[in-house]
Amino acid sequence: MSNSANQLVVAEREEMSRCIRTLLVRPLLTERSDPAVFDLVRRRRDPLTHWFDYHCGWTLAVEPRLGYARLLKVGGDADASRPARRTHAGGAPFDRRRYVLLCLTAAELLSVPVTTIGLLADQVVRAASADEALPAFDTAQRSERVAFVDVLRLLESYGALRTVDGTTDSFADSAEAKVLYRVEASVLMRLPAAPCGPSRLAVPATGVPAGFDALLAGLVRERRYGLPGTGETADDDGVDTPLSPVQRDLWLRHSVLRRLFDQPVVHRDELSDGELGYLASPTGRQTVRRAAEQAGFVLEERAEGVLLVDPDAIATDSRFPDDANHAKVAALLLLDVLNATPAGCAPEQLAFEADRLLDRFPRWGKAYRTEGGAAALAEDAVRVLADFRLVRHEGGRVVPRPAAARYRVTSATLKEEHSA
Repeated sequence: MSNSANQLVVAEREEMSRCIRTLLVRPLLTERSDPAVFDLVRRRRDPLTHWFDYHCGWTLAVEPRLGYARLLKVGGDADASRPARRTHAGGAPFDRRRYVLLCLTAAELLSVPVTTIGLLADQVVRAASADEALPAFDTAQRSERVAFVDVLRLLESYGALRTVDGTTDSFADSAEAKVLYRVEASVLMRLPAAPCGPSRLAVPATGVPAGFDALLAGLVRERRYGLPGTGETADDDGVDTPLSPVQRDLWLRHSVLRRLFDQPVVHRDELSDGELGYLASPTGRQTVRRAAEQAGFVLEERAEGVLLVDPDAIATDSRFPDDANHAKVAALLLLDVLNATPAGCAPEQLAFEADRLLDRFPRWGKAYRTEGGAAALAEDAVRVLADFRLVRHEGGRVVPRPAAARYRVTSATLKEEHSA
């Protein structure tokens, strides 16, 4: 093979790995948000579509004329560690109110190609008042307008809504603000990633609260594996049993690789017997290693689990360690305490250690220097560690997981915070 041909192969491999990692962290990619990467995805859409389908069972839809690519990432477990977040205010996660407004707003936007913020707010007011299960939406309250603005900004960041004139933030200050939008209905309709649409479940509104968990499971049930529609048969792990050996092998490959590509670390003790068997088999090991290499990850295999490291941080949506966040700094420092106590620590012990941190660095963590601040800091730090799958809650205690041993602080020097 000539040198130019070798260079072409290397370039193709690098482009594929970059596209895979970008789509993993940004499953809805628009041409406006990243023209260069979108062009790569457009040119490599056939091998990318095959790669995601074979390894993870995920569908990739690329629409060059409409300017978006959507990777429909489906998982079998509900995961609250990656909530929708406000595009400002420190990226605070959406609360229940904002999720309700997001659903109402998205539904109303489907009926119009263009709208104004005032007309849209009025439509949401009427939609909320028509459903007894929903609280009223009152644009006279600033907190409600701020929540509505957060929803609209999120839809703008997705490319589902485009500002033609005015600024969305102005509505937070005045309900009389004038903002004109163009609705990108094709992108809006691609937001749900569930294989089964909610309307197909045909459940009356009165039955939703009592059967919410079953409905959620129904939304993500995938028929390609032959899983029974009722979920009546299950193995010892509580997982629906595929109907044939071929479907079971397919499900095992996709289940293992989905976990690996969508979670910070996969511990063997959280896998089913079937998944462990696949991961230990020659075919499974070869598939995992080849997939990691093609995606540009470094694979770390340990007796306790497996994880992927992205040396370029392309697929990284949240960093740890990270000294730009008080909770993440505290999480790293509290890991030493947890690693020294394999049986785990009670929340009170961690709050005591967090209080010692605040005493040790008197000009750091000012937001937590209130009554109960140390307990709040410890709670936030534990949430960070749980999201990164470094600890688990067990019997009222916080117990370190094997991957936590990768992090060890040799010395700590926190930057002092100075008032402006």
